[in-house]
Amino acid sequence: MSITRRIFIKSLVAMGLIPITTEAKEKSTPTKNLKFIHITDSHMDLADENSVEAMEDMVTFINKNYKELDFVLFGGDNFNNNATKDDDALKFKKIIEALHCPSYVVRGNKESSPKPKDGIERKAFKEMFIDNKELKVDNLNWMLEKNDYIILGLDSCVDSGNNGLYTKETIEFAKKALDLKKPTVILNHHPYTNYWGGTKKEDIHKYVLNNTEEVQKKIFSYKNLILTLSGHKHIDSITEIQNTKVIVTRGFVRPLDLDQYPMRYVELKDNKIEEKLVYTS
Repeated sequence: MSITRRIFIKSLVAMGLIPITTEAKEKSTPTKNLKFIHITDSHMDLADENSVEAMEDMVTFINKNYKELDFVLFGGDNFNNNATKDDDALKFKKIIEALHCPSYVVRGNKESSPKPKDGIERKAFKEMFIDNKELKVDNLNWMLEKNDYIILGLDSCVDSGNNGLYTKETIEFAKKALDLKKPTVILNHHPYTNYWGGTKKEDIHKYVLNNTEEVQKKIFSYKNLILTLSGHKHIDSITEIQNTKVIVTRGFVRPLDLDQYPMRYVELKDNKIEEKLVYTS
């Protein structure tokens, strides 16, 4: 009876002459999925005890129900930035540090418009929330590489304004990351389209990224941009721009939810995107 090469090798393995290590197995099947939660517009305010408790409940909810997350993304207007001595920023940071997984943060217009005058400034926000050894950082933009994916946190804020745009430097930062050809997710605050059908020019100027046409031409043309996550308008939306899934997650602070605070669970599996809104109660 002839012995095939496969049977011969299996026999050697069985006798312990060819070891199969766990490390080798892991290298042959690299992880290509991500699980995370997107939370935006929490508007935590130290003058509103309920808003602080909502954030603490969020941490409890995630730690109990989503134990396998890779990270949590916070999409801006995280706190109302109206407390002195950066007290609300420090409280927000303390709360999210209780999450069982890492968290990554971008600014919203609240954080970029300090009120009172000693509200958190760019440098303090960067030092508190962005300067992280896991991130490649350029000014207030950051890049995270995880499980063969790239997550970009892009600052879309105009200092002391509610409107937003991507600076030339932000666009170049994004393009360099996208040039790596890995599937990429962008986190920012301002949405890219008038998805709610607004008719007032001042509202569109406030809520839609002001140079969205340029951004769509220069960034959304990349085929490896698979997903964007924004907020600001507090209204949920899922659309597409040039085959990129474009999500605006409902504001965590949304009052009509009657203490059921919304966030979005996202799972990426080999570039396939599964997502759903979940609530803290």
